[in-house]
Amino acid sequence: MNKNKNEESIGSDLVDKVAEKPAKTLGRKRDHTRDAKILEATIDILAEAGFDGMTMDMVAARAKAGKATMYRRWSSKAELVRDALTWMNRNHLELDLLPDTGNLQSDLLALLKPQSIEEGERKLRVLAGLGSFFSQNPELVNGGIFEPWAVVNRELMHRAAGRGEISTHADIEMACQVITSMASYRGLVQRKTFDKHFYTSLIDVILLPALKNPSTSPNETE
Repeated sequence: MNKNKNEESIGSDLVDKVAEKPAKTLGRKRDHTRDAKILEATIDILAEAGFDGMTMDMVAARAKAGKATMYRRWSSKAELVRDALTWMNRNHLELDLLPDTGNLQSDLLALLKPQSIEEGERKLRVLAGLGSFFSQNPELVNGGIFEPWAVVNRELMHRAAGRGEISTHADIEMACQVITSMASYRGLVQRKTFDKHFYTSLIDVILLPALKNPSTSPNETE
């Protein structure tokens, strides 16, 4: 009983931490409902015009926000796009309540929200239109577009290790990197959605075998 309470406490603390992260990333104290409208407008324009064709004025007009308001929140177009991509990824995931099915595959899959064909196509257009964003802004890209997802994945994998489902020597950080790297490759290179069918294959064929049977570590040979 105490164990369940402890796990619930850990999950609650983690969700609070993930939920707070965008507020810190986005900057000064502000009306966060307004932020969501601006970020959604950014995604819409990225899907229509791409990163190179998008301007702050276009986003301000779409979101019905003043330019001064925009620049108080984001000092550059690149920073705005970074936060919009983070927001888009969060909206595709169930991060508000950590699943606890007792099975790592089911927990990981439960994070993916169902999305319509239109939503999937819009996301692909956004990724296809990023153009020079990644090459010109590596410091922003490395700043955590996928970090909310990685935070939750780490917790789910640590839970699995705690109940003996995967090895305590499993390279959890590497597994999290594989997930986000494949999500990026799937969208940017293959122009396909990161759906549950693909994710199930990734988990069963690559992630679980690696997490259950990691390479022998130096500590294991002593």
